[in-house]
Amino acid sequence: MHKANDSASTHHYTMKEAFMFSQRMAQLSKALWKAVEKDWQRWIKPYDLNINEHHILWIAHHLQGASISDVANFGVMHVSTAFNFSKKLEERGLLTFSKKEDDKRNTYIEITPAGQELIFDLMEQYEPESNLVFSGTAPLRELFGKFPDMVELMAIIRNIYGDDFMNIFETSIHNIERDFDEENGELKRAKRSQASE
Repeated sequence: MHKANDSASTHHYTMKEAFMFSQRMAQLSKALWKAVEKDWQRWIKPYDLNINEHHILWIAHHLQGASISDVANFGVMHVSTAFNFSKKLEERGLLTFSKKEDDKRNTYIEITPAGQELIFDLMEQYEPESNLVFSGTAPLRELFGKFPDMVELMAIIRNIYGDDFMNIFETSIHNIERDFDEENGELKRAKRSQASE
């Protein structure tokens, strides 16, 4: 009991506050992940991909020459998971494996033109109306005129996974902005993106 009092006095929060926050995050994250998972699976199903495979392709697209360790870190998955699913993508001609002259220990993956095409096709097939998470957020946009800010959530993720993780996240968002335009209410690959290939 004495130990808990010492802890509370040095941390500026109570044990009850800490516990309640942790429980809220756990329950809300679980519920949100279930919806995200359902949306993600529905979106990629026509392409015969699972979530790990799509995530690996996505990372390979944005990192352009990522090591399996990078894929595991940024994909929040075990190294063996990243390697095994990358191998399946290689068998489908969507990724290639390589070693670097100056780094023989690590295995690197690179997205193939077929993999790039699949990523772009998927983006163009995105339908907000069939997305549970988007639909759950849309009323907030109607009310406040914008989607919810994720500043606090991003700060939490940064504190857990570090700056490198968030830099990759920001790069992927920037790349989407650069690579796609909207035409008649649909995402279309930007002409400048097609020209750079």
